[in-house]
Amino acid sequence: MLPGVYPILDADVLENRGLGVAVAAAALLEGGAEILQLRKKDHWSRAYFKETQQVARWCRQQGATLIVNDRADMAMLLEAGLHLGQDDLAPRDARKLLGPDALLGYSTHNAQQLCAGGGEPVSYIALGPIFATGSKRNPDPLVGVEQLAAWRGLTHLPLVAIGGITRENARTVLAAGADSVAVIGDLFPPEPTSRALRERMEEWQRLVK
Repeated sequence: MLPGVYPILDADVLENRGLGVAVAAAALLEGGAEILQLRKKDHWSRAYFKETQQVARWCRQQGATLIVNDRADMAMLLEAGLHLGQDDLAPRDARKLLGPDALLGYSTHNAQQLCAGGGEPVSYIALGPIFATGSKRNPDPLVGVEQLAAWRGLTHLPLVAIGGITRENARTVLAAGADSVAVIGDLFPPEPTSRALRERMEEWQRLVK
């Protein structure tokens, strides 16, 4: 069962806020995060990988799940789960690499993809963007809450809603049938100190309980 809130640490968003991935991850884990996704669309430098190794250790120590976006190789090196998009490695091939027990997620953006995703060897399906989002360079057409509710019955898998989700609209998304809400931008307060990040994560945890 996925936790109600699914934080995504996007490398570009972190850089824009002057945060390292390890600093942000530590604060979110202190705030009670039960799952973290690392999303970096460009080159993984040696320094970045070293930071993610620390994040992986902290997740194991706290019993939190670590997910890597796109990169099956990095997921394997970090002993983490993997999240794939429509243009990434096919889920069936990724499952061969990761083994039967790894958490494997798959992004979908419409009813056809959602139905097809149910036939893949994945652990959960993500659907979005639910609302307008600034964290993706070429966003897909908006799904919206009404479509989310209408399409929820198309898959039996746990469903993660993503895209523009904030503390103000998250309850509506969960009420429409999402099992979990992926959050990127609204993880970060205006002054993203470690304490403020921890308190924001605690606020999210109270919201989705």
